[in-house]
Amino acid sequence: MDSRISARALAEALGGWRGTGPAYEALADGVRLLCLDNRLAPATALPAERELATALSLSRTTVAAAYRSLRDTGHIESLRGSGSVTLPVGRNDPGRYEADDTIIDLQQASPAAWPGLPAVVSEVAQDAPALVARIGYDVVGDPTLRSAIAERYVRRGLPTDPDQILVTTGAQSAIHLIASILLTRADRVMIETPTYPHAADAFRRVGARLVGVPVDPERGWDLERAAQTFARALPTLAYLMPDFHNPTGRTMTSLEAATFVEGARRVGSVLVLDETTAELDIDRRGTAAPFPDDDRIIRVASLGKTVWGGLRVGWIRAAPDIIRRLAAGRPVHDLGTPEFEQAIAARLVPRLDEISVQRGDLLRAGRDSLVAALRRTFPEWEVPQPSGGVSLWVGIGHPLSTPLVMNARARGLALSAGSRFAVEGGHDRRLRLPFTAAPPTLERAVDILRTAWDDVRGGGSVAARDELSTVV
Repeated sequence: MDSRISARALAEALGGWRGTGPAYEALADGVRLLCLDNRLAPATALPAERELATALSLSRTTVAAAYRSLRDTGHIESLRGSGSVTLPVGRNDPGRYEADDTIIDLQQASPAAWPGLPAVVSEVAQDAPALVARIGYDVVGDPTLRSAIAERYVRRGLPTDPDQILVTTGAQSAIHLIASILLTRADRVMIETPTYPHAADAFRRVGARLVGVPVDPERGWDLERAAQTFARALPTLAYLMPDFHNPTGRTMTSLEAATFVEGARRVGSVLVLDETTAELDIDRRGTAAPFPDDDRIIRVASLGKTVWGGLRVGWIRAAPDIIRRLAAGRPVHDLGTPEFEQAIAARLVPRLDEISVQRGDLLRAGRDSLVAALRRTFPEWEVPQPSGGVSLWVGIGHPLSTPLVMNARARGLALSAGSRFAVEGGHDRRLRLPFTAAPPTLERAVDILRTAWDDVRGGGSVAARDELSTVV
């Protein structure tokens, strides 16, 4: 086995696993979802039946029946002397869809590529002889691209030199680099909850201890909790997504931004602002959250949401000494961003205002269609209407997000449960629904959700589970 998860950690990861059907199958479905989302890696040893039963306040018989169900569907195996161990997810598992018109995948909140991208790629390809004459990658980034990015910050009112920019292979790479260079084991990190789960994973990977600050789509950031966290936890770093927060879609007010800046200054925390969604303005037509220019503020952005998820170009804006530290430590992770992608990005960054307007029009169609369909089909749900971003953080009224996602998967709709975005457990009454797909696709998704919801609420999830077990 490669790793082991404790009963307490598994209980926390499961969140609201209890559905309306048999407890043992609801528990098994919760573990299946963790495997499908890769929150439980293959070859992970599960807790002993008695330990998990104690952590979940269940009988050992219930846990034993759940493990038996997981063995029957090929998600775990039991080894003499080693207990139960998770197995690799099969290629036909509904958590890993191949291209198929009958499948709706709303796990990925990424819009289709900007329509003008192929033309830009073709233009850059014509310069291929000059590009391939170079080394092919660069630890800090191409000077032309760094200058274009710096100029964009200047137009936002943030004086920036190219030596304050480091180009990365996407925003996720940037977050991993920041975590590995600026944090050590047991450092505390303030992070929103719900949050972008891969950022939380990056901080956990270096051994950081996460302290959550709640974000609500209506009420915004919990400023009292934030102030307490700064004062008591003394976080080394705070990770925030202030504009069109993923998954809630909320944007910080001036008061909220000022509270975080003041708290960080008071205790010497570094603020990492994830701005990957900041360009996705649908109808706010305003400015970004008002964070000042400060040497302890690091900004992360990319072209993944605005242009195309397959264009792996992101960047970090920070004080020159921080950029030098990050560049010095980067070769442990990768040797730089490919020149070809940087050449494409250098032509796109000056056009981001134009691209963002077009992207906003596309997202508006998806958002409006999804909001209307949900409010019509689920009048009992809490359906917000954010002014930008990529998703809705929907309140479903009952802690059934996990069984609902499992039921919908068996019907050809891939979603992420609310608990996937939690830092310290919870969010089982929430569901993230991206509106990045075409309106007809989103309307089909809502129809499937209605059927799945009725099934889960009626306790009839056995049929969906039987269907799931036939494809695993």
